[in-house]
Amino acid sequence: MPVTADGLPVTAATGTPDPPPGLVVVGRYDELPGYAVQRPHGAESWLFTWTVSGRGALRQGRAETGAGAGDLVVLAPGVPHRYGVEQGADHWEFWWAHCPARPSWSTWLRPHARADGMYVVPRDPSGEDRGGAADTRAFGPYARIEAAFLRMLADARWTGTGIPPMTVPPATAPSASTPADDRVAVAVAHGATARELALCALEEVVLLTAGAARRTRTAAGMDPRVQRAQELIAADPGAAHTVASLAAEVSLSPSRFAHLFTQQLGRSPMRVLREARLHHAARLLESTDLSAERVAAASGFASPFHFNRVFRARYGRPPGVYRTAGSMVGA
Repeated sequence: MPVTADGLPVTAATGTPDPPPGLVVVGRYDELPGYAVQRPHGAESWLFTWTVSGRGALRQGRAETGAGAGDLVVLAPGVPHRYGVEQGADHWEFWWAHCPARPSWSTWLRPHARADGMYVVPRDPSGEDRGGAADTRAFGPYARIEAAFLRMLADARWTGTGIPPMTVPPATAPSASTPADDRVAVAVAHGATARELALCALEEVVLLTAGAARRTRTAAGMDPRVQRAQELIAADPGAAHTVASLAAEVSLSPSRFAHLFTQQLGRSPMRVLREARLHHAARLLESTDLSAERVAAASGFASPFHFNRVFRARYGRPPGVYRTAGSMVGA
């Protein structure tokens, strides 16, 4: 929801310097009303913020936005910016990272651009609980983003000796139960390997948030239970999916699930599953040297004979000929 950055409380840090360009710095703060940072000349590095709980307010040039749990806000270098606890909010808990941005990230962030170098990637609605709680830690879709930031913090702290830690030990990671004065974690990545590892973790955050937003737009108007079933099929078409197993995953009876799925997509769940398996098999034939029997098994077909028959009906030629011809017919 748009907010006016002029309504922020008294600035706590006017003209706060930003990290030198090329440096990777990551942290998590839980700030109270009155916290704000203002850089009249902008920063030389990119700033990524992802809200855990509470509310923040951010301005980049003429663009301004509020940020709630699950929102990613990215500020590009070179434009004056200001951010802090949103007026009326009791706190703002958020991850932040100053760093150079990888060129590939622009493709994912571009659809979320606001004026003057601000990118706002909204929360994934499927990550919200039914009670409207405002803490991201409890939800599956947000748990992996939280884990990516924790890994980024651990990688930034790595000295380059020994094996990099898998994540920050729970005892040192701030949480909702940590006293407010101690709920601050900051690390600077020293060394090329630590920087690249930290950026890889941040890239995961970009892909998870922007990818979820893209999926939400594509599936606008679709029942989330049907969408979830589609995702399960697409993620592993070779799995032993049945109407009953998919219905159980979305907490519906098999008959109700099959009716709703067919009503929304115009095809039954098993028809969609078969198409996904055939598409997966075609990709395996194009990109691997697996035998037709192994391709059939990896794609969820119990019988090689049945696989050959339905593959030929779908693509106009048997699997062996399809591979030899390098065909994309019907793809």
